[in-house]
Amino acid sequence: MRMICVDDEGLILDMTVSMCREVPGVEEVIGFPSAGAVLEYLNENSADIAILDIDMPEMDGLTLAAKIKERRPDTAIIFLTGYAQYAVDAFKLHASGYLMKPTTKEQLAAEIEYALSGKKTQPAAHITCQTFGSFDLFVDGNAVVFSRSKAKELMAYLIDRQGSSVTRAEAFAVLWEDEFYDRAMQKQMDVIVRSLKQALKENGISDIFEIQSGTMRVRPEKIECDLYRFFEGDINAVNSYRGEYMSAYSWASLTEAYIDRIQRKRLE
Repeated sequence: MRMICVDDEGLILDMTVSMCREVPGVEEVIGFPSAGAVLEYLNENSADIAILDIDMPEMDGLTLAAKIKERRPDTAIIFLTGYAQYAVDAFKLHASGYLMKPTTKEQLAAEIEYALSGKKTQPAAHITCQTFGSFDLFVDGNAVVFSRSKAKELMAYLIDRQGSSVTRAEAFAVLWEDEFYDRAMQKQMDVIVRSLKQALKENGISDIFEIQSGTMRVRPEKIECDLYRFFEGDINAVNSYRGEYMSAYSWASLTEAYIDRIQRKRLE
């Protein structure tokens, strides 16, 4: 495993390189005093992990991380800094770790192990759901096509409820907001539910959706979802969140605010 360390303070750079060399499994560690030097190196070479100082004069570590990812997308980024206020911005760049100066060899080793765990391949799930950014549902990697946009939005709302049951009236109030739930709109809601059921049936995943006693829900245990993994503390899901959740739907802003609060608490 090859690691690179970047810090404009020579003493700290030497200490970081020295600690990295003592971590089991690390075969090569190269230190760089500037962003320009490391970018020139990465034009011809790769690295498994980059440990970056954030507050540097020529180019700050956040900008450097973005440029490293452009050249070497598979490089895991760990920030080593004395400034806690950079944490949220760091994780928006898909950082794998964040350490406060001064750090110890044990803390560094744990962060390296954590970063590498996120690079291990996981078996592909049969049914997956993307909620960070835009919303989509996939079966074996293929996006489920919904014939009606409201049917897709209903599915998104049920995913957001994480298995809790909702009535048709509750779902209607979310999907149509200011509309009155009269007889005509009740029929329209029936059309949307049937459309959703048909889309799931066509993709062979009817069992993720339940209707019982006038309520409906999804079965979250049958869906691999970034939102659910985020709440479980999964590092890949945490790092994949970039401040947007189901961006097409205004009602999702409440959950987005909750996700933001959790993210900030994890970084404190």
